[in-house]
Amino acid sequence: MKIAFFSTQPYDQTSFAVANAAANHQLVFFKEQLSPVSAAFASGCTAVCCFVNDAADAPALRELANAGIPLLLLRCAGFNNVDLVAAADNGITVMRVPAYSPHAVAEHTIALLMSVNRRIHRAWSRVREGDFRLQGLLGFDLYQKTAGIIGTGRIGRCVAEILLGFGCQILAVDQFPDADLQHRGVRYVELAELLSQSHVITLHCPLTTDTHHLINAATLSQMRPECLLINTGRGALVDTKALIEALKNKRIGGVGLDVYEEESGLFFADHSDDTLTDDVFARLLTFSNVLVTGHQGFFTQEALAEIAETTLSNADSFAAGSPNRQCVVSRV
Repeated sequence: MKIAFFSTQPYDQTSFAVANAAANHQLVFFKEQLSPVSAAFASGCTAVCCFVNDAADAPALRELANAGIPLLLLRCAGFNNVDLVAAADNGITVMRVPAYSPHAVAEHTIALLMSVNRRIHRAWSRVREGDFRLQGLLGFDLYQKTAGIIGTGRIGRCVAEILLGFGCQILAVDQFPDADLQHRGVRYVELAELLSQSHVITLHCPLTTDTHHLINAATLSQMRPECLLINTGRGALVDTKALIEALKNKRIGGVGLDVYEEESGLFFADHSDDTLTDDVFARLLTFSNVLVTGHQGFFTQEALAEIAETTLSNADSFAAGSPNRQCVVSRV
């Protein structure tokens, strides 16, 4: 199978080359994001593989269908960037990687939480300048604090297990409570209770029309003023402008973000010599209690290997006429 990869980085080429050693697919890599224009690059291919910020919208999918491409492979778990109705209408099967390494994202979540809480990013910067003062670096013990987890799927479950190890009391929100977590003391509650009671809140739910801007002016106002908010899910779970207002008014204690709602065209590229034109993102970076990483939560050796292996396995199963139903994203 000839597969066109969009939004690729050198590490993508490396991990897929290793996974393809025994598969013998023909892999073609493009740096460009998938769009109605760049879709033409996939001419002559059997499948297209895209990532989190590629625009697999109706116009792009129509171009792929016109080129006779029946398969869209997502090398990620989320599919909010795909128009599933348009995919079905154009006869395109969409397959994803439902689980690669939930531990990778969960551990990055905890890294952000610890860094924001103990102001590690500020301390690192100060020490490099010879400033060893502790003022402004005060954190709090996580032991016996209440942590709120929104979404207890594979990643949220891992986060819960780690925080239980810290001695936290866990509140959770999910349509499908995890019986094992409940047995271990995790209490499922309504969102309002989680927001008002938690010292720490982490987001691990999928981005849907119902969860878009789940964290907004109203929900932020319900949080404790010292609460730490961590988002390693999808950027648009958080209304960034509302978050900035809460930060300005000291209505939130700190924020750790690995995702941003307007990250497409910004993340996964070097803009160090460019003028930052996103005024909202620029304002976000001015707060000393905000730590942003560039969507690197998934970025471990184990996760990259699993993503590549599962993606190519999806291509194999589709070619064999028996796609793994756990990996197929159905029309909603």
